[in-house]
Amino acid sequence: MTLYHFGNCLALVYAPYHMAYKFSGISEYATFSKCVYAGGLYIFTQLCKMLLLATFFPDSDSNHITGEYNVFLEILKATVDFADLLGIYFALNSVPGKGHAKILTSAIGWASAEVVVTRSVMLWVGARGSEFSWRYVRACAESNVALLHTAASAALVWLSTRSDLPRRHAPLVLALLALSPYRGLLEDAAAALLALSPWALLALRALHAAALGLTSLALYAVLAQQIGI
Repeated sequence: MTLYHFGNCLALVYAPYHMAYKFSGISEYATFSKCVYAGGLYIFTQLCKMLLLATFFPDSDSNHITGEYNVFLEILKATVDFADLLGIYFALNSVPGKGHAKILTSAIGWASAEVVVTRSVMLWVGARGSEFSWRYVRACAESNVALLHTAASAALVWLSTRSDLPRRHAPLVLALLALSPYRGLLEDAAAALLALSPWALLALRALHAAALGLTSLALYAVLAQQIGI
């Protein structure tokens, strides 16, 4: 039973990533090495973020021990996530071809590395346990939401670098990028305010990622129609 549960969790985590790579069309461009490169950039970016957090916020763990919650400190720590946008920018520049190939290759490579780093050990240690737990199923579903959010972020980063982006759309793109590092804080604040259960919080995150993804897709479609990409 535990092996069956472990297999289901693995399928729930990794199957959507494989399908996204296989059926998005980027596999025809021999972009696997670029996905690996984007994954390597993710790991390097996280190491840099850990160094920054350890350097400038060395005593942040004491707040968790005492039960104190410093809103300003959490905002500053979330600001470090702007490094993710910078890493995605370098990943986009490493991929040749049209915009959709750049966005999908960078997003799938980046998100795949994230799910391997953050989910593999947890599933191996936890999902193979003696008892079934919905916690691991929920964590696997969250990884799929993360893929959608990463794709939307990559699209926004790519749009922000385009000099031919319509001027009326530029403020919206920049505003969404500026709010991106604080997504987790905003979602957790909404969950605390509304007293949401873990599954309700997952639904909120999915709706947020879907709204961001549809907005990014609409902006990309407008630009693609305008310049014929």
